[in-house]
Amino acid sequence: MTAVHITIGSIAIALNAAAALWGAVCWRRSVPSVWFWRLLRAGQGFVVLEAMVGGVLLLIGDKVSELHLIYGLLPIGVAFMAEQLRISAAQMILDKRGFTSTRDVGALPESEQHAIVVAVVRREIGVMSLGAFVTLVLLARAAMVIH
Repeated sequence: MTAVHITIGSIAIALNAAAALWGAVCWRRSVPSVWFWRLLRAGQGFVVLEAMVGGVLLLIGDKVSELHLIYGLLPIGVAFMAEQLRISAAQMILDKRGFTSTRDVGALPESEQHAIVVAVVRREIGVMSLGAFVTLVLLARAAMVIH
């Protein structure tokens, strides 16, 4: 079971590294990417799976350091906080540009609407890429302090 935990953890690290890197590229270029979101969501899924397997290991008596538990569980909190910031990205962009609602944006010419959508998506990718990077660091640290 420990080998499964290590394998899942390694996959979670790799997926979050790929999401952070690809997300940074997409953010820098202001280019939306379906693959970024797929990598990110897969990485998040493996973090949850990793925590579940770790919980089973604890229940069957495996001993690990408290630091390993903290570094292993914090990525779930990081993902939650990043999602909250992502959700508010559109409102932040609207507020920054002086719009009170999305109806105001709908009255703009199509090119300006597109620019606002790109700004929102760019901010979402930036926030989530940073979250993936923090998750990567925490998971790598968890791997270093097993016992």
